[in-house]
Order: sequence, then C-alpha cells, then structure tokens
Amino acid sequence: MRVHNFSAGPAALPECVLRECAAEMLDYQGSGMSVMEMSHRSPLFRSILDDAEACLRRLMDIPRDYRVLFLQGGATLQFAGVPLNLMRHGRAGYIVSGNWSKKALREAARYGEALVLATGEGSGFARVPELPASVSQQLDYVYLCQNETVFGNMMREFPQTGDVPLVADISSCFLSCPLDVSRFGLVYAGAQKNAGPAGTTVVIVREDLIAPGPARADICPSYLSYLEQSRQGSLLNTPNCWGIYVSGKVFHWVEEEGGLARMERRNWEKVAPLYDFLDGSELFSARVEPGSRSISNVCFRSSSPELDRLCVEEAARRGIVNIKGHRLTGGLRASCYNAVSPESVQALVSFLGDFESDHAAGRA
Repeated sequence: MRVHNFSAGPAALPECVLRECAAEMLDYQGSGMSVMEMSHRSPLFRSILDDAEACLRRLMDIPRDYRVLFLQGGATLQFAGVPLNLMRHGRAGYIVSGNWSKKALREAARYGEALVLATGEGSGFARVPELPASVSQQLDYVYLCQNETVFGNMMREFPQTGDVPLVADISSCFLSCPLDVSRFGLVYAGAQKNAGPAGTTVVIVREDLIAPGPARADICPSYLSYLEQSRQGSLLNTPNCWGIYVSGKVFHWVEEEGGLARMERRNWEKVAPLYDFLDGSELFSARVEPGSRSISNVCFRSSSPELDRLCVEEAARRGIVNIKGHRLTGGLRASCYNAVSPESVQALVSFLGDFESDHAAGRA
C-alpha cells in the first residue's frame, strides 16, 4: 500500500514514473540492460541526457545562451561551486532567508568577502527579509534561496541587481512554478525534491559567466568548474546516470500535466486547505506569515513538543508519514511537492482535525 508521503527530500515521485522505471529496470528500450549498467559514453545514454535537457529547456523556457549542467554532490556542493566560479573580484552579496542561504553564506566566506544584504533572522525566518532597493555594482553576484525548506518561507519577488548577476538556489520549488530564468545569471536545484532521486543537481548558468576569466581558477577543482563541465557536456566523469534518467521522465511528466503554470495553480490549490486549517486551528499554528508562505513546505507546530511527537506517531498509524519537522526547528512539516496528490493533503487535514478533537490544547 502506498502511504501519504510528505518527506522533504528524498521526496515522493509520480507513481507513473516509478512504474515506467520498474518496467525498464532489466531492459531499457531493447538494449538488454538497465540504465544503471550502460556506459555513460554510449550513444544510448547520450540520448537520455540530451532528451532530459531538451525537455527541461522547453519546460522552463531556458534561453539559448544558458548552459544546462547535470552534476553531482547535491545542492550543498554548489555553496562552494558558486563562489569558486563567480567570485571574480572577491565580493558577493547574500540575502539570508533561512538555513540554506545561511550555510551558503558561510561557505562563500571561505573564498572572499560575503556580505549580508538582508536577513530574516530577526523574525525567526517567519517571513522573507525585506529586499534591498539597490545593490553595489561592485559585487560579483547577489545570492538568494528562493524557498527555504527548513522554515517554510518562499520569495515571490526578487531584488533588482542591475548588472550584477543574480544567483538562486531553487531546489525546493524547482518545477513547482514558472521562473523567468533570464532574470538570473545562475540557478541550481537538487533533484530530490521535485525532479527525481537524490544525487543529481541541475545547474543553469549564463554562458558569459563561465567564460575564461579571473575567477578562483587557482583553487577551483576541475570537477567544480562550470566551464570544464560545460565543455564536457556534464560528462567530465561518470555522472549519476540513473538520476538523470529518472529526472528526464519527471520532466516529461510535468510537461504532460500541463507545464509549470498549471503545476503552480494545482500546487497552491493543493496546499490552501492545509494553510486554511492551520489558520483556523486552536491547537496547531503555521510558522510563517501568510505573505511569505511556501508553495512546497508547510511548517507548523502544535501547542507542545510532546503533542508534536504524538502527532507524528498517530499520523504514521493512519498511513501519513514524514511530517516531523526539521531537527533545527522541531515541530511539524508537510512537504507538498508536485507528486504529492491533493488527496494526500486532504488526508492530512482530516487527520489533523481528528487529532485536534482528541487532544485539547496543552494537554498531552
């Protein structure tokens, strides 16, 4: 029996994609072998990689002067990859909206001056920070995380940065909604939220930003060089062949479902009943203010840590799993990515209503 899976990542995948992968597990398109067994240098795998990129370009309307790279190391490796490639003069600006942008800031400070342009820490990241009206044109780039998975906040607007490239970690809302890639110099996303299994990271970068120049080439490992990876077509070394293959199938699924505009409408309609329940509840409360709430990660809590733990246990008995909050924040979290159905969200709302009826506020 399939459970209602609200994991923050690795996350739920479309069932039809899983069935397709299962059917091709032993014999991919008459090759007599699995994708996990074939050479990454073979024409057959090259066609898988090219098809995944072509579909993603259509979905996101990626301009022709942007390169698409399928890398490894998770989104976390890009905390170093971005400054090592783009911090050409040693100064970058960071907008700190939660755990992941804070980690990226700390990593960038190893390679140059990382300036905090805005932070939401004063609110406990209950809202996105107020964006700067302008930024110094002497910065190498401005960095943000569009959706903070741990705290459950999401940016709907982006700063105006003039000629300074804007860089974004879009991991936890990747393919959840449209994004104007041309507004950014670089965006990247770990696949394990909305696009496939863990282990693949998609980097979309404007060509002029990876041209040879005075970046930190003296200390940047070849593997982390966007220029080198682009020259090798994401095949500098053996890539995550299986992850790319599954991600390509998810890209096609999103396309067949109507694309990103339709996915965005469906996702907001899907999470609305959960936010509405939390706003009307006497036992549970949402962590994030309405104007900053995430399309993907609904973070909330009950009246006590003891009730939070009990809620997780009782939910699991109802087939509702992975609603425990991140270890940094405690509480509860429901990650409602693309493949999580409206029926699963409704099952969660129904359970939370029953739980509230059974447990008076403050009584364990």
